[in-house]
Amino acid sequence: MRILLASSNTHKAQEFEVILPGVNFLLWSGPDIPEDGAFFQDNALQKAIFARDWHAQHGNENIDGVMADDSGLCVDALFGGPGVLSARFAPRLAYSEKNPLLLSMINSGETRTARFVCVLAYIGITGTMREPFTISGSVEGVIATEARGSSGFGYDPIFIPNGYSKTFGELEAEIKNDLSHRAKAARKLALRLGLIP
Repeated sequence: MRILLASSNTHKAQEFEVILPGVNFLLWSGPDIPEDGAFFQDNALQKAIFARDWHAQHGNENIDGVMADDSGLCVDALFGGPGVLSARFAPRLAYSEKNPLLLSMINSGETRTARFVCVLAYIGITGTMREPFTISGSVEGVIATEARGSSGFGYDPIFIPNGYSKTFGELEAEIKNDLSHRAKAARKLALRLGLIP
């Protein structure tokens, strides 16, 4: 199965290829995709529809479907932020600077509970699932007091999933790819598409 991933993020593509073996992901190479929705679901649908329509006019590779993801870190002490604005939080900073900045915004003594959320939107090009739909996944945890680990990407070094003492930046890829918000959403999508029994 060949799916156009409405993202140019190679880290995401690599994660999805591990989580969904047998799916060949085509990384986005078109124009910037707008994402100005108020919710993860809005952005995921917006990206998938834009990518489908652009590929229909300009794409020259056969695909079976289009998938888009919108995901982010929701920190309770920050009223759910950065949430849907996770990728746009302090946009001029690298994550090596963003993570300490976010940590500095959580006051001493405040709850450090948080969750990673992922919403996947899918549109079939072949087959019967041509109406856009979304599927979500999340993983609960806490925010570390400092960034730890160099695995993963984004906010991974400051998020500790429940039941573990290591951050996503320290955990082995196999464990993270089993626990993560993206993995949970992707497995639901695979079930829906009949890719796994």
